[in-house]
Amino acid sequence: MTKLTIETDDDWTRGKIKIAINTEVQLLRKTADKIQNKIRDFENKYGKLEREDLYGKINDMELLEWEGEIETLLKVQTRLRSLKEIIFEYK
Repeated sequence: MTKLTIETDDDWTRGKIKIAINTEVQLLRKTADKIQNKIRDFENKYGKLEREDLYGKINDMELLEWEGEIETLLKVQTRLRSLKEIIFEYK
């Protein structure tokens, strides 16, 4: 959980901060969806296998791309969770 304390009496500023964070959440969701689609396409093509099962069966570059997409998805999901857990406190 993250607590964000905003010390301002300006409602416009409060709103803008929330909008900025919500915009980033939306961008991260879209990014996660695109990555999940790429992973799904790969798994539809080759099946849902473990990394070791794919050696010698597919092009090394495709394997690296698939691994990179999975790693990137995990990072995006972590950032998304972090932003969604923000609790706003105003003073």
